[in-house]
Amino acid sequence: MFRSRSWFGSGGLWKPKNPHSLEHLKYLYNVLSKNQTVSENNRSLLVETLRSIAEILIWGDQNDSTVFDFFLEKNMLSFFLKIMKQKCGSYVCVQLLQTLNILFENIRNETSLYYLLSNNHVNSIIVHKFDFSDEEVMAYYISFLKTLSLKLNSHTIHFFYNEHTHDFPLYTEAIKFFNNSESMVRIAVRTLTLNVYRIHDKSMLKFIRDKTAAPYFSNLVWFIGNHVYELNGCIRDNAEHEVRIKLADIVAEHLDHLHYLNDILCLEIDDLNQVLTEHLLQRLFIPLYVTSLGKGAMDARSKTPKVSSILSLFLLSQVFLIMTHAPLVRLLANILINGNESIFQFKPEVTPPKLRLSSISTMEMDNSEESSSNLSNENITLEDTSGGINHKNDVESMQEDRISCSSAEATIDKLKAIEELYFQTNPNVTDLTQRIILSSIFESMDTTENDYAPLFTLCLLHALYDNSGIDAELLNTFFHGGIVNLDPESERTSRRAYNDQLVDRLIAIICLGVKYESKVRVITLQLLSSLLLRLAIKDPPTSVLDDAHLALIEGAREENILLLQNYYKTDEMFLEVFEDEYLEMSAAKPLSIEHLMMDSNLLLPPVGSPLTGIAFDKRLPCGEVERSRRSIRVYFLLRKLSLTLRKESEKYLPLTNPQNCVHIDENLDLTNSDMLSCVVITRDNVRTRRFLVVDVFQLILVDPSNKQMGWGVVKFVGFLQDIEVLGDKDDSRCLHITVKTSPTNQRSSQSKTPLLAAKFLFDDQIRCMAAKQRLMKGKQKARQGKLHLIAKLLDLTGSSPSPQLNLRRPNQKFLVNYEFTE
Repeated sequence: MFRSRSWFGSGGLWKPKNPHSLEHLKYLYNVLSKNQTVSENNRSLLVETLRSIAEILIWGDQNDSTVFDFFLEKNMLSFFLKIMKQKCGSYVCVQLLQTLNILFENIRNETSLYYLLSNNHVNSIIVHKFDFSDEEVMAYYISFLKTLSLKLNSHTIHFFYNEHTHDFPLYTEAIKFFNNSESMVRIAVRTLTLNVYRIHDKSMLKFIRDKTAAPYFSNLVWFIGNHVYELNGCIRDNAEHEVRIKLADIVAEHLDHLHYLNDILCLEIDDLNQVLTEHLLQRLFIPLYVTSLGKGAMDARSKTPKVSSILSLFLLSQVFLIMTHAPLVRLLANILINGNESIFQFKPEVTPPKLRLSSISTMEMDNSEESSSNLSNENITLEDTSGGINHKNDVESMQEDRISCSSAEATIDKLKAIEELYFQTNPNVTDLTQRIILSSIFESMDTTENDYAPLFTLCLLHALYDNSGIDAELLNTFFHGGIVNLDPESERTSRRAYNDQLVDRLIAIICLGVKYESKVRVITLQLLSSLLLRLAIKDPPTSVLDDAHLALIEGAREENILLLQNYYKTDEMFLEVFEDEYLEMSAAKPLSIEHLMMDSNLLLPPVGSPLTGIAFDKRLPCGEVERSRRSIRVYFLLRKLSLTLRKESEKYLPLTNPQNCVHIDENLDLTNSDMLSCVVITRDNVRTRRFLVVDVFQLILVDPSNKQMGWGVVKFVGFLQDIEVLGDKDDSRCLHITVKTSPTNQRSSQSKTPLLAAKFLFDDQIRCMAAKQRLMKGKQKARQGKLHLIAKLLDLTGSSPSPQLNLRRPNQKFLVNYEFTE
């Protein structure tokens, strides 16, 4: 009693000095009490009051429980509702929503949270009709809903979901905006729904499945279908790379959709998964993605408009890269491998409802003739861009809703019916006569014109191979050959080592890829090489590739070598390009199919201009220099492939092995070595006495060792191939030596600053001339040695090996052993 009286005491009559106190909250309560009607005069006062209330409540949650006691005792949330129900304008509404968002986001005490939720005012705020035409109101409202969803658990769910009236405004109001024009709103809705689905409450999940799953998933899939048509139009209308930013945004949005669908499936809620799987297969994947692969995709047999086969391959690759839900991916993979011609007569049983934003509050669907049209119009649009889904509070009207939700058994029966009707039962996957989808996939690997389609076909095959949800027996049957009769008159069968038809097509791409004017990009050959090794290497390092296929690969490699021989003889910079391309490929990260499929530029026809900004391995070469670079990369790919298939190890690459080079701070035995004493003067005018040693590949500066007579400590090393030597016009004893950053160091440091740029002062002119001669001859011999090794790699006539230099490390006989032995 006394405590309650104190809340009406003098503490609320004037503004206290301490803003974080119970007295300040009493003062704010009095302000709200006296300003319950919003007017132009008190708008600013109310906004500041609301902001201050949130600040005090957060402080009280962590420091003083009486603050929340007072807030709840006076039912101050009711003031928020009263203000909202007036036409207070967006200025006050935004502050109200911001205050609520800050409040619920920062509350840590569970008891305080329960108090805030207990009087149902929050649900009343959720269903309040805000002016969503105001973008700021929309943003704060959806942020408020998402914040509330983060507070959901097995206890708080009962504050939002009423089991007796089957009312769940937090969820049903949020999914109205699933296709809002603002990406931030769409992302928030997806986050909120996932937070709801994660709560293991049987009654709530039953409500979602029975009353909302079918219309929500149906329209979500419908929205994704519209997105696919938009993506198809963007590719078709912008073949000249004009709107790449828009294309990248659409691809990113589509990937977000697939990840969202996969997140739902990964929650393993059987009832929801069955509904979602049915909608995806019957309304999107089969009628749009799969049937767009066939020759008759635009045939009159199918009324549904299709997308390009290129886009279809891309979309299916994404599905198998992202989704692993076994019932979904198994059936879809089975359709691709065993689907027959009947798939083109597939008619989805589920038709998409049209969604409207209205004043009623329980989800309902317009079952009119107009709204039941399926993916039959390429210019499909939803009625309201804000994504409104009708819904009403009346329980009877909800029960009268004509929402058709299949039971688990019915869903399984439908999927089995699809399998029986549209699958080819012949186990021999090499028989493509009835496998029209698989036949189309194989035909898309034709690289006669370019590798536009083959690139995505290879990505799809990789995605199938890596998907853990697909039946292992199905993958093994497809990739490793299936069943083949040994004798037509016998019932005996055997399993192939690999699918020879698939390997034939892969090798055909290689054979075209080594041509001078080939339209096959390097990235395609990388994907191909990786897939071929997966098929041919069963028990590493054992290869099961037969001799005929291996001979074709070797023949293509020899053709590539002949092309490189011409560049070797005519290009003065061939050595530098060769080394640079090897280091580029060696330093590259392992090929990631999922990362590759995020690149929207691949959806546009292949181009050769470097002005597009597309990476070199993802475009065609431009000019003779880039053709040379491409041929060198193809050589490295085929060499690695050939060595792996023949179970051989690499002997000659890299041309300079860093492990065999001299490194800084090593001790060298300089006995009987040619050394020249000099003073190294840097640009900072720092003078240091050093001894110059010229190795087979390196320039070495050493300092005499204090521990061992005749030994030296390495202070600097640089490759002779990277040096520039100039004389000094004013002093005949000086040389200006610059050691450029080697390609290896460039990739590790990303710096183009020279390793050394200094003046070398020798004792006299004779020693200076001797040093210049040794450096220039050393540079020439280093280049000749590497070119000799490249000539050997390219099957050209070799020369005598370079001499050895007797520099010794401790416990090591020779520093360099430059030999050319097989």
